[in-house]
Amino acid sequence: MVRRRANKRRKFKRAGANLLPALLVIAIAVAGGAAWLVLTPYGPSTETFVELNPGSSTLAIGRELEKDGVVRSQYAFDMLRLFKRGALRAGEYRFDRPETAVEVYARIARGDIYTRALTIPEGANIFDIATRVEQSGFGSRQDFLDAAVRQSSLIADIDPAARSLEGYLFPDTYRFGRNVKPEQIAGAMVKRFRAVAAQLGLKDNFHRVVTAASLVERETAVDSERPLVASVFENRLHKNMPLMTDPSVIYGLELEGIWRGAIYQSDLKRDTAYNTYIHPGLPPGPIANPGIPSLRAAMNPASTNYLYFVAAGANAQGHSAFAETLDEHNREVASYRRAMKKAGGR
Repeated sequence: MVRRRANKRRKFKRAGANLLPALLVIAIAVAGGAAWLVLTPYGPSTETFVELNPGSSTLAIGRELEKDGVVRSQYAFDMLRLFKRGALRAGEYRFDRPETAVEVYARIARGDIYTRALTIPEGANIFDIATRVEQSGFGSRQDFLDAAVRQSSLIADIDPAARSLEGYLFPDTYRFGRNVKPEQIAGAMVKRFRAVAAQLGLKDNFHRVVTAASLVERETAVDSERPLVASVFENRLHKNMPLMTDPSVIYGLELEGIWRGAIYQSDLKRDTAYNTYIHPGLPPGPIANPGIPSLRAAMNPASTNYLYFVAAGANAQGHSAFAETLDEHNREVASYRRAMKKAGGR
């Protein structure tokens, strides 16, 4: 009996000794397979977009990535989750080359979401912005124009009379996903305007300040001149003189769809609400979207007696010429014309 038990123990030890190498080989094979799954580059060689919805589980994300050919196996992605911590971020991701599962996981963990830039320069109006939106691939020009009118409720608390978001679409560089809606683009710009207004201390008189700032923006590109241009408008308003600003006339023509790309004498006589040669006071609303320097100038115009200026954009030297009297202004205009003629202009 004792001998029989000893034989059994020896057989068990021999079986265990034989099993250990086998288990070791299996473990090495499994580890090697896992390493191959997570460390070997895999994925598309052409542009592929994957949309990960908010609230998706790691299992769901892995399935989506495998389905779209971004990772070799969803299990590789699931396996990484066991060793890594941190939230996975929803959004649209762009893949255009083979990557390891580790790299894919890291991109989603840090939120490397695909976006495109949309840059809006200072002084752009809704028509300019709509064109840029379309050129950047974010939808049609008309859809944005419609949204800019439809979303006027976004500024109802600060400008109840506003018929569109003109003036409140702050010029800046924005980044949006491919599937962004026009309303979302407009909303982001309004949100940025509100942040800037708070930064500048603009708390009331939004309609007047933004309208005046838009005129200043379109009349000069020289920051140091903006308070002087604003002072001209303020002085003319105080004396009940028409502002006689061409950019406002042009905006009225754009609204009616009859802007011809150049301003003519007949345009100065056309009776639109924005014709500041005919109608005294500020135009009905902003004619463009001003930047910070123009908003500051409208809030704090320089103290001058200027009533006239030759706009910087029309001056051969690139600077505005300011005058207190019409005679002085006429001399500046004559000087400008001589400079233009000498430079080969008309």
